[in-house]
Amino acid sequence: MTTDDRTSPFRDAGTDRTTAAHVPDTPQTRAPAYRLAFADDEFLCRDELRPVRLQLELLKPQMLLDEYGVESTVVLFGGARIPRPEDKANARTQTLADLSSYYDEARHFARRMTEASLNQGGHKNIICTGGGPGVMEAGNHGAAEAGGISIGLNIVLPHEQAPNDYVTPDLCFNFHYFAIRKMHFLMRANAVCIFPGGFGTLDEMFESLTLIQTGRMRRVPFLLFGRAFWEKIINWDALADAGTISPEDLELFRFVETADEAISIIETWGDTAPRGDIPGR
Repeated sequence: MTTDDRTSPFRDAGTDRTTAAHVPDTPQTRAPAYRLAFADDEFLCRDELRPVRLQLELLKPQMLLDEYGVESTVVLFGGARIPRPEDKANARTQTLADLSSYYDEARHFARRMTEASLNQGGHKNIICTGGGPGVMEAGNHGAAEAGGISIGLNIVLPHEQAPNDYVTPDLCFNFHYFAIRKMHFLMRANAVCIFPGGFGTLDEMFESLTLIQTGRMRRVPFLLFGRAFWEKIINWDALADAGTISPEDLELFRFVETADEAISIIETWGDTAPRGDIPGR
């Protein structure tokens, strides 16, 4: 219920929170015990309240996305350190400079997908990124160029990562818990696109693949941009040869090089795998 909802017979919590700020200043009213529990930041941050904080981080984005009418998403994972092509001369390595081309591919891909979404009403296949720089920025940038909305799922890091300038402000979220953030990446995903990246990208990629492999998430187009990059850092065939994965697990994803190739796969996707679900959903 919102503070504007008058259908409930009960006094709303927002009114009581405001009223509580104007009580007489006494030792009793200054005591932490007197604060309303839901208005007490110190109380909410106690270790014992972790289950409540987990629930809040699940509910807040879920409710706001529902209110915004977001029905499904296309998720972009990729490196925060990949520079814009115009900035590649300042890249810390030559490899990063070379990978700058994927900034443009992610931007082009997001623009095309957003244009298609708008043509269908603008509620499906909304671009969703981690909200930061690099490939994430490129995805939100492309969506903004198309005149559509996009989602940014930021997370608090030791070295603060501010949201990029292209995320739709009303859909710019911030998380404390990586696990809940991952759930929001995948709960509405109609496709997952993985661009070159580091530990975070690898973590997100393998988490998502594991959910699909184990039937905990339905099959969706799972696209890895840049075959040369991915085959250099991961020996996929060695995993199958060792028997630690099945040969058919290598069919859970496809390599692509361009935005146009990825869009073609998504548009012609006809998966018939049984629908799974996200753990805990």
